[in-house]
Amino acid sequence: MSSADPQHRDDDEAPTTGDDEDTGAQIAPIVRLDEIAVTTGEEDEDAILDLKSKLYRFDKDGNQWKERGAGTVKFLKHKVTGKVRLLMRQSKTLKICANHLILPTMSVQEHAGNEKSCVWHAKDFADGDELKDELFCIRFPSVENCRSFMETFQEVAESQKQGENNDAAAAASLIAELKVEEKSEEKTVEKESASGKESKTETENKMGFCHCHEMKLFVSSLEFVSK
Repeated sequence: MSSADPQHRDDDEAPTTGDDEDTGAQIAPIVRLDEIAVTTGEEDEDAILDLKSKLYRFDKDGNQWKERGAGTVKFLKHKVTGKVRLLMRQSKTLKICANHLILPTMSVQEHAGNEKSCVWHAKDFADGDELKDELFCIRFPSVENCRSFMETFQEVAESQKQGENNDAAAAASLIAELKVEEKSEEKTVEKESASGKESKTETENKMGFCHCHEMKLFVSSLEFVSK
């Protein structure tokens, strides 16, 4: 076949269109989604510690440990109150596994036979409906992380104890100041009362003097008439 064949020439010169060719057409989205600000409840807190771990809770009915979830455990300190809570969420679903305050009475201990795990008691609020007394066990990938967790736990508990002592001292000082103010007010009332009594006595004396003076004048007038 000759290369000058029109049929062959048209096929060779025909432009090819790729699948990913940009046609310039603009397609509007079917559904427009508005941007929504998502809050975690941690905006007013600073993270003291943040570690990967796996959490267990002791099931009293079954007398066994049950996995609560694997994720990140944090100690969060409130910027205003200074209170510290332990918060843990599951890594994939972000569901809360543990959520409770670190109190001065709390303590954490190494789990028997496992240097990577430790246990503690807490009144937990992870379910969001009521406080539950739980026995937790947490396991870390390394011994170092476990020790860091335990040390931070104890430091926070001690700091909360000092905070309570400071609050108690401040409350005692405030009560003492109120008592001083009350005594001062009582003295002021007593002085005002005494001053009122003195004023009344002076008034009565003046009234008595005036009355006697009037009587003398009356008697003098009678004597003058009789003469």
